[in-house]
Amino acid sequence: MSEIKTIGLLTSGGDAPGMNAAVRAVTRAAIYNGLKVKAIYRGYKGLITGEIIEFKTQNVSNIIQQGGTILKTARCAEFRTVEGRKQAYETLIREEIDALVVIGGDGTLTGARIFASEHNFPIVGLPGTIDNDIFGTDSTIGYDTALNTIIEAVDKIRDTASSHERLFFIEVMGRDAGFLALNGALASGAEAAIIPEIATEVDQLEDLIKNGFRKSKNSSIVLVAESELTGGAMHYADRVKNEYPEYDVRVVILGHIQRGGSPTAYDRILASRLGAAAVESLIDGQRNILLGIDDDQIVSVPFSKAIKNDKPIDPELLKVLKVLSI
Repeated sequence: MSEIKTIGLLTSGGDAPGMNAAVRAVTRAAIYNGLKVKAIYRGYKGLITGEIIEFKTQNVSNIIQQGGTILKTARCAEFRTVEGRKQAYETLIREEIDALVVIGGDGTLTGARIFASEHNFPIVGLPGTIDNDIFGTDSTIGYDTALNTIIEAVDKIRDTASSHERLFFIEVMGRDAGFLALNGALASGAEAAIIPEIATEVDQLEDLIKNGFRKSKNSSIVLVAESELTGGAMHYADRVKNEYPEYDVRVVILGHIQRGGSPTAYDRILASRLGAAAVESLIDGQRNILLGIDDDQIVSVPFSKAIKNDKPIDPELLKVLKVLSI
């Protein structure tokens, strides 16, 4: 492998609080080590169209506290094609970029793995997604912030739920994973979490009504992951209205409020550590890896392993939630 002189940097997929902190860390760590940094705007789309500028240290001043991503992000159907990825590679050669750091979720990492294998190009991935569903890391950039946003919202909703003796279904993000719903329920004192990991195993609504709401509660809050497997909050609200019409039901869909906001201290620190480690990894000759955190240590996981394996929910957390909801 030839010596790396210039690192390309992009954010892709859904934005997550802390992405800017990672952009800042990669930029400044690269410059500290005598490398150039070229920022690629709008993810893989910008890689194809050549929307690229060189970043200096001042380009990333005063961004560590900002949510979203200053590099913007966009879905890119062209990058899913062989022709699109070839265009992206030609852009990298033209811009004299020797390696890439990509920040994003599962789709971003899948694209990186395919591109790296097709063009033998060094890439390091950083897990940037609020869903926390990336295998090989205890936490993803943005997850802690999103979790705190959820519990702030649930705390407010609980006030009105108690005042009116209502059953609230609160829909949170997590299309394929229930980490936000489950840990949000635990942290906010909710009565239950309906998550995709067990959606096909038990009737979670029946379980809730029999074991929680009917026994001792005059109001209840249930967090529901937005997954197709769960059906979302509206699905369960409609079921309650039909099957248990005696209950006063309300639905709140938190939506994109979960994505935004200034990142927590944890997300800023995690993003900073991973960003600096990404540059060190490339200098050391590593490629086609995801960097994550395991037991507070930076770890690397091959793209193939990070993408192939699903991150499991800890069943002990479900048990704790059930015990504490009586």
